[in-house]
Amino acid sequence: MSTNFFRTVQSSLRHSVYRPSHITPIRQFHTTLPRMTVHNILTADAFHTAVKENKVVLLDCFATWCGPCKAIAPLLANHSNDEQFKDIFFAKIDVDELPELSQELGITSMPTFMIFKDGEQQDKLIGANPGALVALLKKSIAA
Repeated sequence: MSTNFFRTVQSSLRHSVYRPSHITPIRQFHTTLPRMTVHNILTADAFHTAVKENKVVLLDCFATWCGPCKAIAPLLANHSNDEQFKDIFFAKIDVDELPELSQELGITSMPTFMIFKDGEQQDKLIGANPGALVALLKKSIAA
């Protein structure tokens, strides 16, 4: 008998013994959709609508080329899924895509985080400071 025959038998035995067809694979991946998310605002009208329709809005003003913006983005996404910040609408704008809105808001550096309450700007944080961001979020829900 040839060695190819033995390899074929050995391979089929290995698959049937180690992973029978009636048993599901060992690794099962489940994806859970986040309860909240960071919404990407694409137009100035969408921004104004979001500020009007939500009681508290956190706006992240970022640029795609900004290193600190990229570093803090996952932290912001985690905070958007945090139960204690469930009443905050998380939004972000690309300052290069919306230069008129960036100028209207007075954005001078990135990242800039702004809190809007009842349609009015309440607070502002410039820079990628995770501790200060958490303090800003907690301050916005406390008042």
